[in-house]
Amino acid sequence: MQVSGEGYIIKIRNHGEKSAIVTLVCPELGKIVGYANGALNKRNLGTYQLGNYISFNGYARVEENMLSLKGVELVHSHAADFMLENEKIEALISMSRLLDICVAENDDLGNLFNSIDDFFKHLDEPNWLVYYSFFEFYLLEFLGIGLDISECAVTGSRENLRYISPKTGRAVCEKVGAPYSDKLYAYPQYIAERNYLPATAEIANVLEMTGSFLNKNFLMQHNLQLPENRANLLHILALSQKM
Repeated sequence: MQVSGEGYIIKIRNHGEKSAIVTLVCPELGKIVGYANGALNKRNLGTYQLGNYISFNGYARVEENMLSLKGVELVHSHAADFMLENEKIEALISMSRLLDICVAENDDLGNLFNSIDDFFKHLDEPNWLVYYSFFEFYLLEFLGIGLDISECAVTGSRENLRYISPKTGRAVCEKVGAPYSDKLYAYPQYIAERNYLPATAEIANVLEMTGSFLNKNFLMQHNLQLPENRANLLHILALSQKM
């Protein structure tokens, strides 16, 4: 079996003194895991870093065996994007952990990969955390537990959508939801409009909502938890609102 492709490194696990088991998410191959001989050598340390985008060839004698990664080349390094910025490191670790525990090997990532790619491509912009929130929104969709934000679950109306039901994940219009507003999530307007410049409070509302649905509808069912680093993102947003 032979494959070739490119992808983002989301996990590096030491294997012996100088080698590693590397997990990648790729636009065409989905999530793959491969053995990288000599990955921890001094000359290779700059390549094998979390979040780096690499190209590779993969070989395995039979399909059931783990790939052996050969001809690995660094396409884009993101080390500088995360250097000395703890908030971005928290987001990177959270995204990597969620991909590792939620996505099976070789699954077609579809739109989910586009959201991952957008996150990395906009790390140097002030609104980088917005792109992380889009990632979690599309992760829910990928897992089959996505939010239905297209129309009101009660009336079928596409107008004046203001809330999301915490039970069903479906949109609710203002007239129907107003009496129960304290029990509903705010409608993710910027997600629906693909607006990448929302208010900080809107980002916090979306992350609170996506975290709840990920936890309730997937992670808890598999005896898993949200990454610890993920909680820090809400703390970052809370501090931003106070400034």
